[in-house]
Amino acid sequence: MDGTSRSGEDLSAAEIVAWGRDLVTPALQVVVKRLPTEIADLAAHHFGWASGGDGGKAVRATLALLSAEAVGGQAADALDAAVAVELVHNFSLLHDDVMDGDRTRRHRPTAWVAFGVPAAILAGDALLALAGHVLAESDGPLAGPGPSWLAEALLALVEGQNADLNLAGRAQVGLTECVEMAAGKTAALLGASCALGACAGGAGTARTAALKEFGDQLGLAFQLVDDLLGIWGDPRVTGKPVRADLAARKRSLPVVAALNAGGAAARELAERYASPEPFGEEGELAVAALIERAGGRDWARAEARRRLDAALAALAAAGPVPRAAARLTRIAHLVVDRDR
Repeated sequence: MDGTSRSGEDLSAAEIVAWGRDLVTPALQVVVKRLPTEIADLAAHHFGWASGGDGGKAVRATLALLSAEAVGGQAADALDAAVAVELVHNFSLLHDDVMDGDRTRRHRPTAWVAFGVPAAILAGDALLALAGHVLAESDGPLAGPGPSWLAEALLALVEGQNADLNLAGRAQVGLTECVEMAAGKTAALLGASCALGACAGGAGTARTAALKEFGDQLGLAFQLVDDLLGIWGDPRVTGKPVRADLAARKRSLPVVAALNAGGAAARELAERYASPEPFGEEGELAVAALIERAGGRDWARAEARRRLDAALAALAAAGPVPRAAARLTRIAHLVVDRDR
């Protein structure tokens, strides 16, 4: 599907993401083959290429491609940006799986389970290095600000991930600081994806900033929905174990909202989170029910919708090309509607 024979209104969100994935995957595979064989083989397992998989949804790459189109450029203009953000995203996934001890991703064993922890860490480092090379070697507008913008997003991502780890061991966590953590951990790279794509498409400062804000707000909505799916999602759909964050006592956004809500359910939730005893499956279900009773699930859903509205307002402010705007809007709704 080349995405040019049908209008933006005719393509479903899933088809739009598939279009983006189909454009970026061949270029991504070429770049990954520059790595030493052992590391390239691990990356192929992680992406799913070794077993005929599609490499994941490539939402960030698709945002970069569409952001170029939104400002009057071509998707091909942003291919280097799309490859770079996918490399950084998958660097973070490889390291996250090690830090979190997650054993499955995309319906298969995580890289550290299949190849060992040291190899998974090194592969993540290699993908990160490749991302910088891709932008540094890029022609056109990206060659100037691109590497710096990606580095800024990476620093925010690392700071957010570090904050996430630190919050897990604290008894008291404010909701504002938890949102700030998510803004770094997840939203920064989505914002950079849109900014890099807009820059590659020839946008000026104002339109680039508006599209970055679209990505930032969409990133927060994305993390909110991810946190909801981490507690109430279906592993057959998400490809990740359900309630693993609860087992690890992570302060995800619905949990922190519930803990700060006050009332009997919030107090009981705090007591259970403070206990050193493992929850077990029955305990995890009870904790999930407490989060819901304390209002954490409803808050996260409402906040995701609010962030979606803010993202769409920022998109409108960019004065986008209509077809690209329609496609970006459909992806934004896809991000939030995953919880339905």
